[in-house]
Amino acid sequence: MANETVRIMCPNLSCRKVLAVPSSARGKTVRCRNCSTSIRIPAFPLAKNTSAAAKADETTNKPTP
Repeated sequence: MANETVRIMCPNLSCRKVLAVPSSARGKTVRCRNCSTSIRIPAFPLAKNTSAAAKADETTNKPTP
């Protein structure tokens, strides 16, 4: 797992390149090679299926009749 990559899109609207950076870059700032925009890599991975997580929270928090 040491060679995992983080894929992130450049936030520059005129660039929008998809960057693949090593997971060791989490929490750091990298520079897009195409447009030189500085991009902060999130420290923790985002939830892949947030809608499923929200549904699970709704069902576990329902009051019982």
